[in-house]
Amino acid sequence: MTHNQRGYFGIGVEGVTKAQNLGNLVRSAHAFGASFFFTVAPELDVRAVRESDTSKAWENLPFFEYDDTNEFHLPKKCALIAVEFTDESIELPSFKHPKAAAYILGPEMGNVSPEMMERADHVIKIPMQFCINVGVAGAIVMYDRLISTGRFAPRPVMAGGPTEEFIPKQEGLRLFLRSNRNKQPKKKTD
Repeated sequence: MTHNQRGYFGIGVEGVTKAQNLGNLVRSAHAFGASFFFTVAPELDVRAVRESDTSKAWENLPFFEYDDTNEFHLPKKCALIAVEFTDESIELPSFKHPKAAAYILGPEMGNVSPEMMERADHVIKIPMQFCINVGVAGAIVMYDRLISTGRFAPRPVMAGGPTEEFIPKQEGLRLFLRSNRNKQPKKKTD
């Protein structure tokens, strides 16, 4: 069963230096249904990474490469979310993802630039004891976005799979209306 999802998201990395991490992040973005992927000031040959892509993400996902933060731009009404490990960052499990968002991660051995942080609408962090690989961090953020969409049955109280069938909101509304249509109105008594 497919579920309609409103909105879109893109994900990218600033100052990436390792081809493996870039390839991992692009493949994950493709797998999680990103609408686009981008790099800002990459410190590697992005074309060489494309040649090693076995998932064909580069052929199926719009890709934007920006030389610096001044050149970087997003569609109107698309929120920029910086993924950065700071004391002020919102912890990912407590963050409500905007319908239209672009997530930016920093380089492997660095941070999202101050210029990009200044432009960010929100700053989030994965609640961990220390920073992790940029490809893994991106996958966690995309997974959190996916599970927060309300497209899945609720988690059961006990260990195991769902105990309730998932009913999309629009179908749930139709079921409610259909069940109320079949009920007879109560007769007034004096």
